[in-house]
Amino acid sequence: MLSDLAFHLAARGWTVSVVTSRQKYDDAAARLPRRETIAGVDVRRVWSTRFGRGFLPGRAIDYATFYISAFFALLRGAERGSTIVALTDPPLISVVAALAAMLRGARLINWTQDLFPEVAEALGMRSLRVLRRVRNWSLRRAHTNIALGDSMAARLPNAIVIHNWADAALHPVDIPHDRFIAGYSGNLGRAHDAQTMLAAIRELRDDADIEFVFTGGGAQLDAIRAERLPNVRFEGYAPRERLSESLSAADAHLVTLLPALEGLIVPSKFYGVLAVARPVLFAGAADGDLARIIRTHDCGYVIEPGDGHALAASIRELAADRDRARAMGLRGRRLYDEKFTPQLALASWERLLT
Repeated sequence: MLSDLAFHLAARGWTVSVVTSRQKYDDAAARLPRRETIAGVDVRRVWSTRFGRGFLPGRAIDYATFYISAFFALLRGAERGSTIVALTDPPLISVVAALAAMLRGARLINWTQDLFPEVAEALGMRSLRVLRRVRNWSLRRAHTNIALGDSMAARLPNAIVIHNWADAALHPVDIPHDRFIAGYSGNLGRAHDAQTMLAAIRELRDDADIEFVFTGGGAQLDAIRAERLPNVRFEGYAPRERLSESLSAADAHLVTLLPALEGLIVPSKFYGVLAVARPVLFAGAADGDLARIIRTHDCGYVIEPGDGHALAASIRELAADRDRARAMGLRGRRLYDEKFTPQLALASWERLLT
């Protein structure tokens, strides 16, 4: 998302600098250049510790050291009248950006991919009221807070909705295969409902015509691997240039979100599924943003969290009626073209910045 926006703005004549870390998402030991120019964008990679994502206390230290380095980089780089866009993750980066914007006389826009500390509390952490007060201060200081959906916007001051998007090059690819493949692509993290998927996989384990393919990684993937189920296959993250083929390899895609996180997170994989014209199998809150979109446009199924039997039945229905699955996918692609393309979102961003 950030790369698409930065490169688009630079191509349109904006002066764009990005402050980021020297780590890669899945490789804390990566040695990336401290500074380089990419497609007209000045990229400044600041120092942080390198414990990585797998060790939570170390991850917190990575965040803390990044905050300090990013704060000083913003003080050096921001000018009066410039705009700072603070993109979560990491959580609470809006506080760092608000302080720098206040000291430098810059305008702040928070691009809220998820709401912290509410996400942490919903996943079982104790109340984090002090952090919420500090975060709320940074949200009130902002000129605008970008939300990913209506439920999230209702929780934010000065909020507007700009939906996330999928890669502009994503398109459906015809990949014939005999079995019906239910795919899950991307991160299977703590915010996702792995148990409903696992219950459906168990129920369908003896159906030779249905296979589950998990492409990516995440904290909950090991629990599915540990089951050693015969109808499951695992693949690593797909490179961006192969994403159309990777997503199109499935006949339908699983998308999940724990109901407690509705309005706090919007699964971005949803947009990629629409882009490749595949039905969405969504396990999440029935009254949430994605559920309403799916039902309104008949581009998939909404499954009650915990109801693995209903998920298995939905997969069986699509496997038995491939024409119905294709029609759902095409409706999803039409919806994507009408509302969720990067061109629409980037135009909204440019109007806001102007």
